[in-house]
Amino acid sequence: MAAPLLQFSFTLSTLRDKVPEFWQVARQYHVLAFSGHMGAGKTTFIHALCDYLGVTDAVSSPTFALINEYHFDQSGRDKVIYHMDWYRLRDTEEAINAGMEDALLQKDAYCLIEWPEKATGLLPSNCLWIEIEVVDAEERMLKAVLGRQ
Repeated sequence: MAAPLLQFSFTLSTLRDKVPEFWQVARQYHVLAFSGHMGAGKTTFIHALCDYLGVTDAVSSPTFALINEYHFDQSGRDKVIYHMDWYRLRDTEEAINAGMEDALLQKDAYCLIEWPEKATGLLPSNCLWIEIEVVDAEERMLKAVLGRQ
């Protein structure tokens, strides 16, 4: 893995304090790919990020819907977040057929993807790859690097 652009540990009680630091780096990237084992905290982190951004839509895991759309105000403009979960996808072709490529082509929206390993071929080379690792029952380590992993 390339040298991290950002790296920190967090717990549920410190998560909201870490999100602004994360967003300072992440906001310049259109595609954010969240990788980590089941239960590592991908959806929890994305929910905290959406709260920080002022998303008023209900934020939940798109495991069965595959993609959820949220909105937030950025400097007086409506911005869109596509929250995708590729866990149930078999491969890149299935991701394309499910409409994931269409969302990724929306350059004025943010795409937050859980389980990006399922279709890395769809990810742009300049995506931000975020690895969330379980340290112990309470603590997680987040590392963000540029590019597909």
